[in-house]
Amino acid sequence: MPKTAKTAKETKINMPFSAGDFVVYPAHGVGQVTSVESQTIAGQKVELFVISFERDRMTLRVPVGKVENSGLRKLSTRKVMDTALTTLKGRARVKRAMWSRRAQEYEAKINSGDPVSIAEVVRDLHRGASQPEQSYSERQIYEQALERLAHEVAAVEKIKPEAATAKLERLLNAA
Repeated sequence: MPKTAKTAKETKINMPFSAGDFVVYPAHGVGQVTSVESQTIAGQKVELFVISFERDRMTLRVPVGKVENSGLRKLSTRKVMDTALTTLKGRARVKRAMWSRRAQEYEAKINSGDPVSIAEVVRDLHRGASQPEQSYSERQIYEQALERLAHEVAAVEKIKPEAATAKLERLLNAA
């Protein structure tokens, strides 16, 4: 049997995503696999997932063999999203560390792509009407986390991102 035929067959078995699937790339959030294509790069044929991020008007190509290392994953299950939403209802846990240290921790949680960690950031940085204003950098991180979580909630629940954002804000204000 020719080696290329075997490789193609193995690739078919290991394809965790197909065109039309919604996926989460940790650094960019929710995107949609538009196709799986082959390209020759440095003389080697490489299978790539082509992922479109409509919000950022960006296209990302991830080699099939690098899916695990990149952190690319399927959308969260409803159970994981329920855990994330429950996290929003909890008490904010703000550490007394320097803002720069906390900001790094928050960025790491957002870029982990884990909805529960992102929900912790949203919960910790949320300010109610009676609370003091946020600094510019706090607001930026809060909005980034809220947007990332809202887009995954929207994709999981098959609703518009605006409706998901409103749902998250209702949960936060009720807590």
